[in-house]
Amino acid sequence: MSAPALRLSGVCKNFGVSQIIKSVDLEIVQGERHAIIGPNGAGKSTLFNLVSARFPVSEGRIELKGEDITGLRPYQINRRGLSRSFQITNIFHNLSVFDNVRCAVLWPLGHRYSFFRRLSGLGDAGDRADEVIDQIGLARRRNQPASVLSYAEQRALEIGITIAGGADVVLLDEPTAGMSRSETEEAVALIRRISAGRTLVMVEHDMSVVFGLADRISVLVYGKILATGAPDAIRQNPAVREAYLGASFAGA
Repeated sequence: MSAPALRLSGVCKNFGVSQIIKSVDLEIVQGERHAIIGPNGAGKSTLFNLVSARFPVSEGRIELKGEDITGLRPYQINRRGLSRSFQITNIFHNLSVFDNVRCAVLWPLGHRYSFFRRLSGLGDAGDRADEVIDQIGLARRRNQPASVLSYAEQRALEIGITIAGGADVVLLDEPTAGMSRSETEEAVALIRRISAGRTLVMVEHDMSVVFGLADRISVLVYGKILATGAPDAIRQNPAVREAYLGASFAGA
Protein backbone atom coordinates (compact mmCIF):
# COMPACT_ATOMS: atom_id res chain seq x y z
CA MET A 1 0.00 0.00 0.00
CA SER A 2 1.42 3.39 -1.00
CA ALA A 3 2.08 6.11 1.54
CA PRO A 4 -0.45 8.93 1.85
CA ALA A 5 0.20 11.96 -0.32
CA LEU A 6 0.26 14.01 2.90
CA ARG A 7 0.34 12.94 6.51
CA LEU A 8 0.18 15.39 9.42
CA SER A 9 0.93 13.95 12.84
CA GLY A 10 0.38 16.03 15.97
CA VAL A 11 0.99 19.28 14.08
CA CYS A 12 0.80 22.43 16.20
CA LYS A 13 1.48 26.08 15.47
CA ASN A 14 1.95 28.71 18.14
CA PHE A 15 2.25 32.45 17.65
CA GLY A 16 3.59 33.61 21.00
CA VAL A 17 1.22 32.30 23.65
CA SER A 18 -1.59 31.73 21.12
CA GLN A 19 -1.96 28.21 19.75
CA ILE A 20 -3.58 28.45 16.31
CA ILE A 21 -3.21 24.84 15.14
CA LYS A 22 -3.80 22.29 17.89
CA SER A 23 -2.33 18.81 17.41
CA VAL A 24 -3.77 18.13 13.95
CA ASP A 25 -3.66 14.56 12.64
CA LEU A 26 -4.66 14.23 8.99
CA GLU A 27 -4.00 11.87 6.09
CA ILE A 28 -4.62 12.82 2.45
CA VAL A 29 -4.84 9.79 0.15
CA GLN A 30 -2.87 9.92 -3.09
CA GLY A 31 -5.06 10.92 -6.03
CA GLU A 32 -8.00 12.25 -4.01
CA ARG A 33 -9.56 15.71 -4.00
CA HIS A 34 -9.67 16.77 -0.36
CA ALA A 35 -11.36 19.94 0.90
CA ILE A 36 -10.61 21.66 4.19
CA ILE A 37 -13.49 23.78 5.41
CA GLY A 38 -14.30 25.73 8.54
CA PRO A 39 -15.31 29.16 9.82
CA ASN A 40 -13.14 32.24 9.41
CA GLY A 41 -10.24 32.16 11.81
CA ALA A 42 -10.26 28.36 12.10
CA GLY A 43 -6.63 28.13 10.95
CA LYS A 44 -7.12 26.80 7.40
CA SER A 45 -4.60 29.08 5.67
CA THR A 46 -2.20 28.64 8.58
CA LEU A 47 -2.37 24.89 8.01
CA PHE A 48 -1.52 25.42 4.33
CA ASN A 49 1.38 27.65 5.36
CA LEU A 50 2.72 24.90 7.59
CA VAL A 51 2.47 22.21 4.91
CA SER A 52 4.21 24.44 2.34
CA ALA A 53 6.81 25.62 4.92
CA ARG A 54 5.86 29.26 4.76
CA PHE A 55 5.56 28.95 8.55
CA PRO A 56 7.69 26.60 10.68
CA VAL A 57 5.90 23.89 12.62
CA SER A 58 5.91 24.39 16.41
CA GLU A 59 5.36 20.70 17.11
CA GLY A 60 4.60 17.58 15.11
CA ARG A 61 5.61 16.02 11.81
CA ILE A 62 4.57 16.49 8.16
CA GLU A 63 5.23 13.82 5.54
CA LEU A 64 4.96 14.15 1.76
CA LYS A 65 4.54 10.77 0.04
CA GLY A 66 6.17 9.06 2.99
CA GLU A 67 9.11 11.46 3.31
CA ASP A 68 9.49 13.68 6.37
CA ILE A 69 9.47 17.28 5.12
CA THR A 70 9.23 18.96 8.53
CA GLY A 71 11.77 21.78 8.67
CA LEU A 72 12.54 21.86 4.94
CA ARG A 73 12.51 25.15 3.03
CA PRO A 74 9.60 25.96 0.69
CA TYR A 75 11.69 25.48 -2.48
CA GLN A 76 12.87 22.08 -1.21
CA ILE A 77 9.29 20.95 -0.67
CA ASN A 78 8.28 22.28 -4.07
CA ARG A 79 11.05 20.26 -5.72
CA ARG A 80 9.67 17.16 -4.03
CA GLY A 81 6.37 17.60 -5.85
CA LEU A 82 4.15 19.94 -3.83
CA SER A 83 2.95 23.31 -5.09
CA ARG A 84 0.35 25.79 -3.86
CA SER A 85 -1.66 28.87 -4.73
CA PHE A 86 -2.56 31.74 -2.39
CA GLN A 87 -5.71 33.59 -1.33
CA ILE A 88 -4.35 36.76 -2.93
CA THR A 89 -3.43 36.26 -6.57
CA ASN A 90 0.34 35.87 -6.84
CA ILE A 91 1.51 36.49 -10.42
CA PHE A 92 3.90 38.77 -12.33
CA HIS A 93 1.52 41.47 -13.58
CA ASN A 94 3.98 43.09 -15.96
CA LEU A 95 4.92 39.85 -17.71
CA SER A 96 2.86 38.17 -20.40
CA VAL A 97 0.78 35.10 -19.66
CA PHE A 98 3.37 33.04 -21.56
CA ASP A 99 6.32 34.45 -19.61
CA ASN A 100 4.54 33.91 -16.28
CA VAL A 101 4.10 30.24 -17.03
CA ARG A 102 7.53 29.83 -18.64
CA CYS A 103 9.19 31.11 -15.46
CA ALA A 104 7.51 28.28 -13.56
CA VAL A 105 8.74 25.51 -15.86
CA LEU A 106 12.44 26.44 -16.09
CA TRP A 107 13.79 24.74 -12.97
CA PRO A 108 11.74 21.52 -13.30
CA LEU A 109 13.06 21.15 -16.86
CA GLY A 110 16.63 21.44 -15.62
CA HIS A 111 17.36 25.02 -16.70
CA ARG A 112 19.42 26.77 -14.05
CA TYR A 113 19.89 30.51 -13.64
CA SER A 114 22.19 32.02 -16.27
CA PHE A 115 22.77 35.57 -17.50
CA PHE A 116 24.31 34.29 -20.73
CA ARG A 117 21.48 32.25 -22.20
CA ARG A 118 18.40 33.54 -23.98
CA LEU A 119 15.07 32.17 -22.86
CA SER A 120 13.91 32.19 -26.48
CA GLY A 121 16.38 29.38 -27.15
CA LEU A 122 14.82 27.05 -24.59
CA GLY A 123 12.34 25.32 -26.84
CA ASP A 124 11.23 22.72 -24.30
CA ALA A 125 10.32 25.46 -21.81
CA GLY A 126 8.25 27.26 -24.42
CA ASP A 127 6.49 24.07 -25.47
CA ARG A 128 5.66 23.14 -21.87
CA ALA A 129 4.41 26.67 -21.15
CA ASP A 130 2.08 26.52 -24.15
CA GLU A 131 0.73 23.14 -23.02
CA VAL A 132 -0.17 24.62 -19.63
CA ILE A 133 -1.68 27.75 -21.17
CA ASP A 134 -3.92 25.59 -23.36
CA GLN A 135 -4.92 23.52 -20.35
CA ILE A 136 -6.02 26.58 -18.34
CA GLY A 137 -7.89 28.09 -21.30
CA LEU A 138 -5.77 31.21 -21.80
CA ALA A 139 -4.30 30.51 -25.26
CA ARG A 140 -5.94 33.60 -26.75
CA ARG A 141 -4.36 35.69 -23.99
CA ARG A 142 -0.90 34.14 -24.41
CA ASN A 143 1.00 37.29 -25.31
CA GLN A 144 -0.96 39.79 -23.23
CA PRO A 145 0.30 41.20 -19.92
CA ALA A 146 -1.16 39.45 -16.89
CA SER A 147 -2.31 42.86 -15.63
CA VAL A 148 -5.03 43.10 -18.31
CA LEU A 149 -6.62 39.75 -17.45
CA SER A 150 -9.92 39.62 -15.63
CA TYR A 151 -9.84 38.53 -11.99
CA ALA A 152 -11.03 35.02 -12.90
CA GLU A 153 -8.40 34.77 -15.64
CA GLN A 154 -5.67 35.84 -13.21
CA ARG A 155 -6.78 33.10 -10.85
CA ALA A 156 -6.64 30.61 -13.72
CA LEU A 157 -3.13 31.83 -14.54
CA GLU A 158 -2.04 31.32 -10.94
CA ILE A 159 -3.38 27.77 -11.06
CA GLY A 160 -1.41 27.29 -14.28
CA ILE A 161 1.76 28.50 -12.57
CA THR A 162 1.01 26.17 -9.65
CA ILE A 163 0.86 23.06 -11.87
CA ALA A 164 3.46 24.11 -14.46
CA GLY A 165 6.36 22.53 -12.60
CA GLY A 166 4.72 19.11 -12.64
CA ALA A 167 3.75 18.93 -8.94
CA ASP A 168 1.61 15.91 -8.14
CA VAL A 169 0.30 17.36 -4.85
CA VAL A 170 -1.44 20.70 -5.34
CA LEU A 171 -2.80 23.02 -2.64
CA LEU A 172 -5.36 25.63 -3.72
CA ASP A 173 -6.29 28.32 -1.20
CA GLU A 174 -9.84 29.62 -1.85
CA PRO A 175 -9.59 29.25 -5.66
CA THR A 176 -13.11 30.61 -6.36
CA ALA A 177 -13.20 33.45 -3.81
CA GLY A 178 -14.68 36.66 -5.24
CA MET A 179 -16.02 35.05 -8.42
CA SER A 180 -19.46 35.28 -9.96
CA ARG A 181 -21.50 32.11 -10.37
CA SER A 182 -20.51 31.71 -14.03
CA GLU A 183 -16.85 32.34 -13.21
CA THR A 184 -17.06 29.80 -10.40
CA GLU A 185 -18.46 27.17 -12.76
CA GLU A 186 -15.56 27.75 -15.15
CA ALA A 187 -13.09 27.57 -12.26
CA VAL A 188 -14.56 24.29 -11.05
CA ALA A 189 -14.24 22.81 -14.55
CA LEU A 190 -10.60 23.96 -14.63
CA ILE A 191 -9.90 22.46 -11.20
CA ARG A 192 -11.38 19.15 -12.36
CA ARG A 193 -9.04 19.17 -15.37
CA ILE A 194 -5.86 20.06 -13.52
CA SER A 195 -6.52 17.68 -10.63
CA ALA A 196 -6.81 14.62 -12.88
CA GLY A 197 -3.93 12.34 -11.91
CA ARG A 198 -2.91 14.60 -9.01
CA THR A 199 -3.70 14.92 -5.33
CA LEU A 200 -5.66 18.11 -4.68
CA VAL A 201 -6.09 19.78 -1.30
CA MET A 202 -8.19 22.94 -1.27
CA VAL A 203 -9.49 25.46 1.22
CA GLU A 204 -12.84 26.75 0.01
CA HIS A 205 -15.83 28.59 1.49
CA ASP A 206 -18.31 27.96 -1.34
CA MET A 207 -20.06 24.80 -0.19
CA SER A 208 -21.47 24.04 -3.64
CA VAL A 209 -17.88 23.89 -4.89
CA VAL A 210 -16.74 21.79 -1.93
CA PHE A 211 -19.53 19.23 -2.13
CA GLY A 212 -19.34 19.12 -5.91
CA LEU A 213 -15.59 18.52 -6.11
CA ALA A 214 -14.28 16.83 -2.98
CA ASP A 215 -13.87 13.09 -2.50
CA ARG A 216 -13.36 13.73 1.23
CA ILE A 217 -13.75 16.75 3.48
CA SER A 218 -12.05 17.76 6.72
CA VAL A 219 -13.67 20.33 9.01
CA LEU A 220 -11.27 22.56 10.95
CA VAL A 221 -12.70 24.47 13.91
CA TYR A 222 -10.58 26.49 16.36
CA GLY A 223 -7.42 24.84 15.08
CA LYS A 224 -8.65 21.26 15.51
CA ILE A 225 -9.99 18.72 13.03
CA LEU A 226 -13.62 18.22 14.04
CA ALA A 227 -14.41 15.55 11.44
CA THR A 228 -13.09 13.98 8.23
CA GLY A 229 -15.17 11.95 5.82
CA ALA A 230 -17.05 11.62 2.56
CA PRO A 231 -19.28 14.57 1.60
CA ASP A 232 -22.54 12.86 2.63
CA ALA A 233 -21.12 11.91 6.03
CA ILE A 234 -19.93 15.48 6.63
CA ARG A 235 -23.26 16.89 5.49
CA GLN A 236 -25.13 14.71 8.00
CA ASN A 237 -22.68 15.10 10.90
CA PRO A 238 -24.56 16.90 13.74
CA ALA A 239 -21.40 18.39 15.24
CA VAL A 240 -20.35 19.80 11.87
CA ARG A 241 -23.78 21.29 11.23
CA GLU A 242 -23.78 22.92 14.63
CA ALA A 243 -20.23 24.29 14.33
CA TYR A 244 -20.23 25.40 10.71
CA LEU A 245 -22.70 24.24 8.08
CA GLY A 246 -25.96 25.03 9.85
CA ALA A 247 -28.87 22.65 10.29
CA SER A 248 -30.56 23.71 7.03
CA PHE A 249 -27.59 22.58 4.95
CA ALA A 250 -28.21 18.92 5.75
CA GLY A 251 -31.16 18.88 3.41
CA ALA A 252 -29.48 20.86 0.64
